[in-house]
Formats: sequence, C-alpha cells, structure tokens
Amino acid sequence: MNAARKPVAVVVGATTKWQADGRMTKLAHGQALDDSSFPPGVRWGIGGAIAQKFAAEGYFVVLTTRTAANAAALEGAIREQGGECMTVELDLVSSDSISTAFAMIRAEAGVPEVLVYNAGYLEGRDLPPGQELLEYIPLEMFETAQHISSRGPFLVAKEVLPAMREKGEGSFLISNNNFSLRGKKRNTGESLYYPRGMMRTLSQVLTEEYSEHGVHVANVVIDGLIDSPGTRALAKAQENPDIVMNPVKIAEAFYYLHTQDRSCWTHELQLTPFPTKPSY
Repeated sequence: MNAARKPVAVVVGATTKWQADGRMTKLAHGQALDDSSFPPGVRWGIGGAIAQKFAAEGYFVVLTTRTAANAAALEGAIREQGGECMTVELDLVSSDSISTAFAMIRAEAGVPEVLVYNAGYLEGRDLPPGQELLEYIPLEMFETAQHISSRGPFLVAKEVLPAMREKGEGSFLISNNNFSLRGKKRNTGESLYYPRGMMRTLSQVLTEEYSEHGVHVANVVIDGLIDSPGTRALAKAQENPDIVMNPVKIAEAFYYLHTQDRSCWTHELQLTPFPTKPSY
C-alpha cells in the first residue's frame, strides 16, 4: 500500500506515441522534437494529462508503459507538482506481463479505485499508398491491433473489476477514438483501427454486467487530433490550430466521469473540437 494510503488510479498507456521522442513522432517527422516550450499537461498526451489530473486530486497514480524509461519524465513532472506515483512496466501483448504488473500494483500501491485504459498503437500508419485494402494487412499487424483493442482491455478488466465489484464502487474508463463508432476503410497513413469497435462493444458489455454492482464503466470517444509535440508540428495542426484538442481538458472529462453521482452515470462520452463535425 502507498504510504499515505491514497486512493489508487492506474493509467494503462500513460505516455503517447506522439510525445517528443515517441514512435509516431519519429515516423512522421523523421526525428525527435524539442518539447522544452510545452506545458507539462501537453507533453505526454492524454495519458500524461490524466495521470497529472488524478495526482493533483490526491490520488496515488500508477503509470504503466512497455518500457519504464518512457515514463521517467512524466513521473518526475508529477512529483515536481507535489503528486505521488510509480511506474510499472506492462506489455499488453503478454498475459503474463499483465498479471505480473497488477500483482505488483496491488502489493506496492494498493487496489485500484479507477482504471483508465489509454493504450494506443500505430500499426498500419507506415503502409505505403496503394495498400489500404485488408488483403495487404500483415497478420502480425492485425494481431497487435487486436491485442491492444480487445484482448488487452479484457485481461486488464479481469484484473481490476472483481475487487471493484466486491467493494461496490470503482471506475473502468476507456479512451477510444472515432473509428470505434462504425467500420471504415483504412486510408493511407491511418492505423488499423476497426478493431477499436470491439473495444467499444466490450465497454457496453461491462456496463451491463457491472453497473448494478456499483462499477462505473464508460467509453470515451476522442474525436479529433490531440495536442502533443508530434501532432502540433503537423501541417494541418499549424494551419488550423482550433482542430487540436487540449489533453488537459480531456483529462478533466475523465475525472468528471469518475466523480459522477451514481444516480446519473454517463456510459459513453464523445469529445469533438468545435470547428469539426462529430463523427458517427
């Protein structure tokens, strides 16, 4: 248990592929970027902003990432802000890694009161033009998308929902995207996102199964371009900055969901920047 016995918030996928030295940033721009002028709430995307928000609200925050070094700067920022946190390595492709990580979380931090599933991937983005059709998608690319979008949240849910059910309270919140709303053709430069529909379906099933036990499950559709070092440098973001979503405000939406009165829970929330038409 964390020394102060603070409530525990776990952020699965606490960093972003679009952070200054992230995989997507390097793919899109050919190099890492300088983020020294960026506010802390933006440097690590949604996961980082959510972690900072819950830490500021008095939670002991557990940051999960495949490699601990990816979250070192975020962990330092949270501590500089007066928050408490720890980093746990977790590979969503491995069931053993998931079970080991949550055993460590329960032993060293405590039983999670809130779990935010914010895992992402970039598989599909590096396929060249002319290979948009399903027949060109390598099996390993599909399997990674499935691991992150459906198998991963299924296994994570099995780790945290039993204790929440027994306690009669808790939140299981999923960070999803607009591709979860219906099946769409993959365009050049896009990830293989249609497995995200399964993530949304899982949220709906868990809502039906666990709401009556006091557990709040919600699917949050992030319908737009999220501010971060890598995305802010994109031409479309620089040409129209109003389409860029502030991760600090997205984090506030997640905290709002967790603190909603149980007499009026929201189970799906779609967030869209004002100049764009909401996806459907």
